[in-house]
Amino acid sequence: MENNIDFKDLWKKQSITQPDINELMDKLKHFKKTSLRRLILTNVMLIATCVLILLIWFYYQPQWVSTKIGIVLNVAIMAIYLFVYNKLFDAYKAIDNTDSNAAYLQKLIAIKTKQKFLQSKMLSIYFLVLGFGLCLYMYEYTAMMALFWGIFAYTITFFWGAFVWFYLRPRQIVKENLKIDNLIDKFQRINDQLETEA
Repeated sequence: MENNIDFKDLWKKQSITQPDINELMDKLKHFKKTSLRRLILTNVMLIATCVLILLIWFYYQPQWVSTKIGIVLNVAIMAIYLFVYNKLFDAYKAIDNTDSNAAYLQKLIAIKTKQKFLQSKMLSIYFLVLGFGLCLYMYEYTAMMALFWGIFAYTITFFWGAFVWFYLRPRQIVKENLKIDNLIDKFQRINDQLETEA
């Protein structure tokens, strides 16, 4: 029964000023809006990348099997990543203004669990397959270069991948986790306070 408490009504009865709950609801709406926008942007970017890769295949007609395998691996891992990532869409859409505090908290924790899976296992698989596919794809074209330029191309690609993996990825993960952890913490504190008073 405690889990179905409407925290908005109880909050109004308290002596604490009303803008605090409104501010929290605004932060929740902002989180939902920016998360959905990021999800849509990721979809657009990865689908456009897949289309570009397939157009390159069609236009340049690679001859080596390794190049074709690299293309297939890259397009496949992007499609798989989007399939898993898009499961967050329903979780974000499920957050609405009529939920109780416990429901908000439960939905935010569910989103955090899905994000954690994406940020750890899924992203690791994504980068490994993408890196391997890219190396296979590049092999045909770097084989036509002088040895120095072939090694240079792979070195630049390796350092870019390392920069993304060791610098950009952790920063993005911290940023995403900070937003949701902040919301979870605030809803948890309200939930604890309301359960104490009930």
